[in-house]
Amino acid sequence: MIPFNKPAYTGREDAFVLDAMRSGKISGDGDYALRCQQWFRDHLGCHKALLAPSCTHALEMAALLIDIKPGDEVIMPSYTFVSTANAFVLRGARIVFVDIRPDTMNIDEACIEAAITPSTKAIVVVHYAGVACEMDSIMSLAAHHGLFVIEDAAQAMLSTYKERPLGSIGHLGTYSFHETKNYTSGGEGGLLIVNDERFVERAEVLREKGTNRSQFFRGMVDKYSWVDVGSSYLPSELQAAYLWGQLQAVDEIDANRRRSWEYYSKALSPLAERGILQLPEIPVTCRHNAHMFYIKVKDVEERSGLLAFLKEQGVGAVFHYVPLHTSRGGRRWGVFIGADEYTTRESDRLIRLPLWHGMDDDVLERVVAAVTRFFA
Repeated sequence: MIPFNKPAYTGREDAFVLDAMRSGKISGDGDYALRCQQWFRDHLGCHKALLAPSCTHALEMAALLIDIKPGDEVIMPSYTFVSTANAFVLRGARIVFVDIRPDTMNIDEACIEAAITPSTKAIVVVHYAGVACEMDSIMSLAAHHGLFVIEDAAQAMLSTYKERPLGSIGHLGTYSFHETKNYTSGGEGGLLIVNDERFVERAEVLREKGTNRSQFFRGMVDKYSWVDVGSSYLPSELQAAYLWGQLQAVDEIDANRRRSWEYYSKALSPLAERGILQLPEIPVTCRHNAHMFYIKVKDVEERSGLLAFLKEQGVGAVFHYVPLHTSRGGRRWGVFIGADEYTTRESDRLIRLPLWHGMDDDVLERVVAAVTRFFA
């Protein structure tokens, strides 16, 4: 069976993880964590980059930082992972879902303003498949209405919008280092990206269980104490060491994934030209990171048939999110504003093909051949 995913591994990780194990410091914010955080500050140009145990935790910190309270409303697409909504529901927010664009599967920027009310606190954008949302218009709209913008860039490390790294444009951003992402910190992990200087000091406090411990270690206070709400949002040093090994191979991993993405795109283009399926669309303003390669088929029945056929052929393919507004939790804690013109329809058509670092031509050929045989 060709697996849908294999966690990225280059061999560089071993020495760093072993070094961390022997260092006598394996809890959070050791030497490797500080190296990783500085790497992201340098590459993103943000005020602060803080490793977290997961992207879910990073989103939870973002909700705390913008002071979400019961009754606040947060606008986001329904086509996303549940963590995008849960982080704000945990603080008492009402989730306001709006439709997506069929070309990128991202939030439709034209639908946002109609969903804004006096209770709206923030817009959460999700850069699906590492392809950028239309950030200029979203940031302009947010500024006009005095709203925060949080980028759920879980899938978007190394992607850009008009040459600006995704995650570095909104007030706050988040990355995921889960094993399904392009880069992993040993299976789980995340990053909080602080682009608004107002949040720098408090982000450190929230992450350190509500204490000013980081300031103490920098000599800024003579002792540390409980000063705010917070939780334990530090990953272990072993996670950071694994991630540091991956960061040494950023360009190698990126090039390899991009090669596989381009192979799929070229090999399946004849089916797309015949109108049998649709391939991903990449706006000219965006450099994507080859996080995933998906195809869209006619409808949910054809998708079910193709998934079953691929399984018989030994190919591990999957569909993605069930729109949140159609779920029990989505109906309880959220509301869909406007028409669901594309969210459900497009989600029913989408299939993700296997894509991971290190795929060879033989594997890619087998996947393409299986898809082609189904439609033949």
